[in-house]
Amino acid sequence: MHVTLVHVHVKPEHTESFITATRRNHEASIREPGNRRFDVLQSPDDPQRFILYEAYDSAEDALRHKETEHYKNWRDSVAEWMAEPRQGITYNGLLPE
Repeated sequence: MHVTLVHVHVKPEHTESFITATRRNHEASIREPGNRRFDVLQSPDDPQRFILYEAYDSAEDALRHKETEHYKNWRDSVAEWMAEPRQGITYNGLLPE
């Protein structure tokens, strides 16, 4: 399993817009072939900080995600809302198998 944790810090005035745009991306992403999870997490201590937990069957499935229209729309929509560049960290998912 190919997992990416995407750390996002959003400007306060764009928090709700970010959540709305990310919900649309989430809803389409969970229907992609090879998608296992696409969770959106918000920090209870700092509501402008998010983690996107993206799990795909393979690195190829994760790469295909980046070619979808819904991802490109999300990426372009949220770019100016970031307080700092988002950071994706890749992991090998061991469990569940």
